[in-house]
Amino acid sequence: MKRVAIAFLLLLSACGPPHVTVGSKSFTESVLLGEVATQVLRAAGIQAEHRRELGGTRIVWDALLGGRVQVYAEYTGTLRAEIFPNEPDRELGELLAERGIVMSAPLGFADSYAVGMREEVAQRLGIRTLSDLRSHPEVILGLSHEFIERADGWRGLKRRYGLRNEVKGLDHDVAYRALDTNEIGAVDLYSTDAEIAHRHLRVLVDDEHYFPAYQAVLLMRRDLLPAARTALDRLADAISDERMIAMNARVTLEHESERAVAAELLADRLAVRPTGRDPTLIERIARRTWEHLYLVIVSLLAAIVVALPLGVLAAKRRRIGHVVLGAVGILQTVPSLALIVLMIPLLGIGRLPALAAMFLYSLLPIVRNTATGLLDLAPSLRESAEALGLSPWARLRLVELPIAARSILAGIKTSAVLNVGTATLGALIGAGGYGQPILAGIRLDDSGKILEGAIPAALLALFVQWLFELVERFVVRDRG
Repeated sequence: MKRVAIAFLLLLSACGPPHVTVGSKSFTESVLLGEVATQVLRAAGIQAEHRRELGGTRIVWDALLGGRVQVYAEYTGTLRAEIFPNEPDRELGELLAERGIVMSAPLGFADSYAVGMREEVAQRLGIRTLSDLRSHPEVILGLSHEFIERADGWRGLKRRYGLRNEVKGLDHDVAYRALDTNEIGAVDLYSTDAEIAHRHLRVLVDDEHYFPAYQAVLLMRRDLLPAARTALDRLADAISDERMIAMNARVTLEHESERAVAAELLADRLAVRPTGRDPTLIERIARRTWEHLYLVIVSLLAAIVVALPLGVLAAKRRRIGHVVLGAVGILQTVPSLALIVLMIPLLGIGRLPALAAMFLYSLLPIVRNTATGLLDLAPSLRESAEALGLSPWARLRLVELPIAARSILAGIKTSAVLNVGTATLGALIGAGGYGQPILAGIRLDDSGKILEGAIPAALLALFVQWLFELVERFVVRDRG
């Protein structure tokens, strides 16, 4: 009977709605296209989740290969120059098929790289083409970090045109603001950026034809459900250049939601009317609070379980203790963002790499304070415990740890407060939390969205600090 029940449950789960994870990179157009794909799938009765703003090309591509996402929007020029730079003579479809990936038909628009300047500055300097920049090495370029590193980005552009300009690495959306204040003279652009017309930018002519064609397509895993692929095929040639620019403008400049803009496109072009609504501010904050607390609590509990024994070891075995403290100290010197990114090749994207990085980052304060609290005990206390005939384990459990509890708790409090701040970086790899609205606010130049994540994060840090002070006051007795 038990086997029959288990088989029935498995059958029910198999008959449930299929699930597809759609990924997107950390710029507006990619998020929009991810939302379009997600809503098309949902309209077809397929359970779809959109993992937004996962980072740059390599992160999302690796997530696709690893099966952590099944679909995302890409550009043929990026595939040719960034993913397959050493195989220029082979067809993209063939190269993708070897890796279990299928490329859709073009979505209907191209989004090419370009370089732009403020119109009045370009006129004053007489700059019309990229070749003209050779005569103006004083013009500072504000380029996105991905563009600086890409094979089809700054390095190749610099060689092709013989440019000697100073370069500042900036977030793509922050660079526009630096352009307004004349801190930089030119930026890298996407040809469908709404900012080009809005800020009256001159797109410099690529007179030596450096940039390849960047047709927008969807990349899908070969094992994607046929029904999902059929639904996504409806997006072929559905978005024109003008429509994409207008969609970007509504999100970036008018601060409309990606969901609403994507829904209007699908209703207009495919007669698809997606269900659902945008969550309210309270609903968004509640969801982000749960995601943030999950990251903080799980990583902190794991750190306590590991760090307390390590702290005891460091206090009891001095030689080993130097090695332990040195190791966790080195981990603390690694920037938290770098530590999170370093976890991606091992653990992929999402919560797991964020939890691993936060766990490692939490170890030092707890290990150090545990060891310090035990080492600072008065020798007379240990002698008294030995005189009572207590075993080493009993002395540690009944005497040493309770007396060192204040120092240990201070280390745990430090790790908890640090984790509240570090958890915001988890949004960069799809872990959610308060970092999600902060990243979206930076991308959209929307102070309201930034504050939507920053204020709750600050309040949570204050609450955590107050909570530990309360625990210290009522649980840890003064043993001075």
